[in-house]
Amino acid sequence: MAAEHASLEGLEEQAREALAGAASLPALAEVRARLLGRKSALAAALRSIGQLPPEERGPAGARANALKARIEALVEERRAELERGARERALAETRLDVTLPGARPPRGRLHPVARIEREVVRFFHGLGFSVEEGPEVESQWNNFEALNMPADHPARDMQATFFVEGGHVLRTHTSPVQIRAMTGRTPPFRFIAPGRVYRCDRSPRHSPMFHQVEGFLVDERASFADLKGILYAFQRHMMGADVELRFRSSYFPFTEPSAEMDYRCLICAGAGCATCSQSGWIEAGGCGMIHPVVLENCGIDPERWQGFAFGMTLDRAAMLRWGIPTIHLMFEGDVRVLEQV
Repeated sequence: MAAEHASLEGLEEQAREALAGAASLPALAEVRARLLGRKSALAAALRSIGQLPPEERGPAGARANALKARIEALVEERRAELERGARERALAETRLDVTLPGARPPRGRLHPVARIEREVVRFFHGLGFSVEEGPEVESQWNNFEALNMPADHPARDMQATFFVEGGHVLRTHTSPVQIRAMTGRTPPFRFIAPGRVYRCDRSPRHSPMFHQVEGFLVDERASFADLKGILYAFQRHMMGADVELRFRSSYFPFTEPSAEMDYRCLICAGAGCATCSQSGWIEAGGCGMIHPVVLENCGIDPERWQGFAFGMTLDRAAMLRWGIPTIHLMFEGDVRVLEQV
């Protein structure tokens, strides 16, 4: 037994050599198991202490435990060296060159509809139009009755309205702003009213929320010719000097006479495509002379004053400007759409 315990004296030197040869943390784990594991020479020596004479057990156990503690210290020292080396290598591989230019973070962008809206506002400001705003939850008076659509009027069925509590509605057009802006004011005046509108429409080609701009002018000499001149100028500004327009007779309860304005499709040049439903034309909006009943509902004398109004969608203009094929792409939150605009 004495000879066996004497052999432990060289185990520390063997441990130093084995640990020095461990070049990685997995290799260190294998060396540690070989030195301190259940099948190691040190573990066998500790198990054999009980077979020694009583007077030798204490000194032998103390020597073996001291050796075990020294080997464990050597293992931890080697572990620290390996971890430090791995950390230094990782830092060297990922070292930042502070002399290089920094990476530019992604920049926020305006939504296509917001860009179109700002351009529309700038154009009409140049013509002397002020901007009016109104709530998106409207009374039925402002959204329907004041615009010559009483409760039994069939035009209400065309609006596909969202009704909310308290007898109010989500506005189906920006025309209620016209009522709010004209009531209590004395002409002449001219306003535009851009904003969101809502209709219960779930078809693949439409959206239940979209954007319009309403424009109206009231004075003593406003004419349909003035209206057409402004709309021609506006569409040429937005779509280019070569844009081709047409006006079709139509019906709106709040204007008389009324017309629909179309422009030749800019995507297919009138040949017919999915965007223009194979017609070659795209509807730009409605327009007409403000109905006398609407003026009366706002407290304006239709015998003295007359005016015109027009309403256009902003979303379709954004789609055509930047080649966005469907309206849903603009409102699904995909930042790739904004990055391409």
